[in-house]
Amino acid sequence: MGLFAPSAAFASGRFGSRAALAGAVGLVAVFGILRAVAPSATAVIALTVGVGIGMGLAGALMPTAVKERFAHRPAFATGIYSVGIVAGAATASAVAVPFAEATDGWRSSLLLFSAVTALLVVAWLALTRREPPHSRGDTRPVRLPWRSALAWQLVAIFVLMSVAYYGFNSWLPDAFVERGWSESKAGALVAVLNGGQIVPALVVPWFADRWGSRRLYLAVSGFVLSAAALGLVLAPGGSWGWTAAVGGGFGVLFPLVMTLPLDVARRPADVAAVAGMMLGVGYSTSSVAPFALGGLRDATGSFDAVLWALFGAATALFLLCLALTRERLHAGAVRG
Repeated sequence: MGLFAPSAAFASGRFGSRAALAGAVGLVAVFGILRAVAPSATAVIALTVGVGIGMGLAGALMPTAVKERFAHRPAFATGIYSVGIVAGAATASAVAVPFAEATDGWRSSLLLFSAVTALLVVAWLALTRREPPHSRGDTRPVRLPWRSALAWQLVAIFVLMSVAYYGFNSWLPDAFVERGWSESKAGALVAVLNGGQIVPALVVPWFADRWGSRRLYLAVSGFVLSAAALGLVLAPGGSWGWTAAVGGGFGVLFPLVMTLPLDVARRPADVAAVAGMMLGVGYSTSSVAPFALGGLRDATGSFDAVLWALFGAATALFLLCLALTRERLHAGAVRG
């Protein structure tokens, strides 16, 4: 996902967001079907790379689609598809094992999800038959904004958010098993964390399009995330509430951070360039976070160090969001 997200800028500029997004989701469907019938574990892993390529492209193309079709309410539109990501992941997690047990095994589950993905390609093409202006591609070359200080600030924000998100999802249950919780009870924390994202991801972006500045909502959600992370370290008795607050923070942060490329770029192709750079560097960097945090636990002998590190990432994220003023966004705008 990280390595191929930057290619979204080329795909959007060459083919237009409609065709490029259909192709990206199509890659997920095709490689998903091939993965379901793969004869060996090695083939399953290899074909998963194709799924990741499609997901990386689609993730970076979505802000472009929002720019073209929902420029008047970008945060709310981004919140909608963010909720779709969370709800889809939760549904797949809940359905995968029961469906596999009721049919022929794990291959049936993979085929089911891939078939649904293929139907989404058809639905996307049907619902976007009337393309907005400038969505059919741009012949001008699109370059990633490597020299933009503002673009690198967005990268840093996305990296810190992703490090915290993947870190909590990977190690929060283990941290509480270490504190004496049962595995099932500790695992339920992940459900609370992810479930807590859904309502804020819908409600807060709706308000963000109408009242206040992007900085206000990002800073408040970053502060909530940081405070909740500290609570998990110092006051574990309130872990259910702290975990729900962590989820709420992520629920607001993800759609608003994904809206930032729309705020700093004018052309849809430029949006794809900023989003591709942000997600490309962000995913590539944050993908090592669970491994690094696991190494920190092994080095220190306790998950307390991991929770402190996640608090540090959340606090740094809050400070970066606090510096993201409207003047800063306007002054550093990326223009193709």
